[in-house]
Amino acid sequence: MASQCEIVLAAPDLARARTQAAAAMAEVARIEHKYSRYRPDSIVARINQAAGRTAVQCDDETLALLQFADELYQHSAGLFDLTSGVLRQAWDFRQPRLPDAARLAECLQRIGWPRVQRDGASIYLPQAGMQLDFGGFGKEYAADRAADVLRQHGVQHGYVNLAGDFRILGPRPNGTPWQIGIQDPRQRDRLVASIPVLQGALTTSGDYERYFELDGQRYCHILDPRDGQPVRYWRSVTILAPLAIVAGGVSTIAMLKQQQGLAYLEASGYSYLAIDHQGQPHQAVRHQTP
Repeated sequence: MASQCEIVLAAPDLARARTQAAAAMAEVARIEHKYSRYRPDSIVARINQAAGRTAVQCDDETLALLQFADELYQHSAGLFDLTSGVLRQAWDFRQPRLPDAARLAECLQRIGWPRVQRDGASIYLPQAGMQLDFGGFGKEYAADRAADVLRQHGVQHGYVNLAGDFRILGPRPNGTPWQIGIQDPRQRDRLVASIPVLQGALTTSGDYERYFELDGQRYCHILDPRDGQPVRYWRSVTILAPLAIVAGGVSTIAMLKQQQGLAYLEASGYSYLAIDHQGQPHQAVRHQTP
């Protein structure tokens, strides 16, 4: 997944641990191969290549993810849009340069989840150049699936960490929670908090992984599909929820809602730690059962 990942688990012996971990890693690799936009043989690539030409048949797993994407779109009032990945064609966060205005406007014309046609098991992107991008919840889904595989192999204590997206199967063998460190969004080698987690998922969305700074302004990779501009209000949003794919969706939507994000987090019912553009923390801790 082009990032640092780890699996931590308790097992009776090293051989069993390696077998269990290998099964989980194979599941992560399967999901990456199936849904990566970078692989020409992935289902996402096939859908995108057929845009404006023909519908593509999807299997049940893909249909379920598309339905989840639709729910995120509705839940976010259109801010979480699976077709907004085309904006990366205008923005290049490897260099401090604003996108060409005409190029950005052209990309915006190819965004619009409601335009995507779903009929039974098929999906059709009606405009050439439209694209789906599962990057908004792909890692989180892979973390959940890897944890499910571990559980099927008898693992009761441990966690999966895919680039900071955690899915915790259960507490440490002695019953105490895992302490998950939350990175300071402005100092890479510093933590702003250490959160105890017995089970569930912990994910963070922030403006510090892919970004550039220009004339004193930070431009991050989380982009508003309505105008193609980076979000600016939150430095990071961390969510504790039962599933990583849910936690990731909530944290990303909160980032996209900007000033309205705090009210959204309060209404979500999940524990959160959010750091605003001035570096001020906002948090709520809900009851967590083992």
